[in-house]
Amino acid sequence: MKRRTAQWAGAESGDGPGDAGEIDRWDAEPIWERRLRHRDVAAVAEVRAALRHMLAAWGEPGRADLAELLASELVTNALVHTDGPAVVTARLAGGGSSPATKGRLRVEVRDLVPRHPTLRVRIPDGDPMSEATSGRGLLLVHSLADAWGVQAHGVGKAVWFELDALGAADAQEP
Repeated sequence: MKRRTAQWAGAESGDGPGDAGEIDRWDAEPIWERRLRHRDVAAVAEVRAALRHMLAAWGEPGRADLAELLASELVTNALVHTDGPAVVTARLAGGGSSPATKGRLRVEVRDLVPRHPTLRVRIPDGDPMSEATSGRGLLLVHSLADAWGVQAHGVGKAVWFELDALGAADAQEP
C-alpha cells in the first residue's frame, strides 16, 4: 500500500493530509475517547498511557509506540495552539473491534478552531532554528504516519493520522 496524500484548501503540494475519500470506514463508534480541557498538559501523558494499554496486543512491534508518539504530537498541538477544549478518539478498522486483531488504527483530535495547522518545511542543519525545541510535531506525523489529514467540521477541525497494524514496508513513499 502506498502512502495516500491529498490536499486541503490552501495547502502546498506535498504537505497535504491523507486521502479523505476513505473516511466512511471510520464511522464506527470510537473504541476510546477522551475530552481534553484547554491547556491541560497532563492530558498528553494520560492519552499516551491509555493508548499504550489499549494497544498492548495490537500490531507489529513498535506500532503501538509509534501511535503513542503521534497521538501525543496531535494532542500537544491542540492544547498549545487552540483556545478551547478538544476531544481525542481512537478507532480500529479492517480487523474487528478488538485491539488484539490486526487492522488499521485512526487517532483523531478535534478542536473548535477552524484554522488548519501548517506543516513546516525541514530546517537545514546549521540553521539557528534547527535547534528549536518545538515546531516539529506535524512533520513527525507527516513522516511517520501511513496517512494523516485535516478535516473541517462544524465550527472547528479534526486532525488525524492512521497506522496500519502490520506497518507494511510499502506504506512509505519512495
